Amino acid sequence: MRVLAALAAALSLASITAAAARADGLPVLGIDVGLTGVTVPGAAMRYVTVKAGRATVVEAVRRQGGEIARLETWPGQWTIPAVAYDRTAGGLSADRRTLVLIEPRQSFPRKQTRLLVLEAQRLGSAALVLLQGDFSFDAVSPDGRRLYLIQYTSPIDPTRYLVRAYDVRAHRLEAKPIVDPRDTTEKMRGNPLSRVTSEDGRWAYTLYDGGGAHPFVHALDTVAGTARCIDLDGIPPGTNLWQLRLGLTGGGRVLAVARAARSFVSLDTRTLAPVVPRSGYRVSWLLAAAAAAALAALAAFGVRVLRRQHPRPAPVD
Repeated sequence: MRVLAALAAALSLASITAAAARADGLPVLGIDVGLTGVTVPGAAMRYVTVKAGRATVVEAVRRQGGEIARLETWPGQWTIPAVAYDRTAGGLSADRRTLVLIEPRQSFPRKQTRLLVLEAQRLGSAALVLLQGDFSFDAVSPDGRRLYLIQYTSPIDPTRYLVRAYDVRAHRLEAKPIVDPRDTTEKMRGNPLSRVTSEDGRWAYTLYDGGGAHPFVHALDTVAGTARCIDLDGIPPGTNLWQLRLGLTGGGRVLAVARAARSFVSLDTRTLAPVVPRSGYRVSWLLAAAAAAALAALAAFGVRVLRRQHPRPAPVD
């Protein structure tokens, strides 16, 4: 209780006056998923945040029935982090033991970033993460031991960023940013448009618009702490990228980039290589059937020609 009280006092001193517009950690104002909350596959609870003056009420709400199972009030302004502009929420680990909240931003850039790491089962134990610079939450490992953050590297361009890892147990921001090992010099740039996470919580797939350049998918392995960037070449020119969404199909084996019911690009999640559309297989079978029919027609024509050249002998009486 003394530790809890001390942390609450520290948070009270660190809290800022709430502005009229609240937002999550993304580099824009106006997106807040605190009331819609966050959950993960197999979880019985959905976690939401509710503003209460200069404090925040964190609630665990049963997904079946909507009953509030438990709640805790924390000093300061906190919210469930959004991880993409499609309002996808993050912050709950796949093992359902760790819940990460972020202090809503009031402007861009900000000098300091604060996150609150809660023990999700009780909501009564927390660790305060204080970082110098402007960060937003990106993902959490399935066991909650490592956080992944977006660090904004330009004070005037929120599309320029680095992916950083934070060790929760060591209370340390890891020195090296996470980059695609195939191209360690490539600079990350773009707006996170859509997010989908594998059912086990290991892979976080994010669709980026490329900052006006080429759209790509950022595939983050939250267990190994590695990432891949996959350029998307199958999106027609002129497509409104902000209408695209990510989805997992085939039991999580296929990552689809789609708009409404139309899929533009599909990736094999095991290899991150493009998947040949099923329509392509149908075309191949049609071509094979047509070729077989043509061969059969040629064979029949050849038989008719032979019969004309070598007529059957007349029957003998």
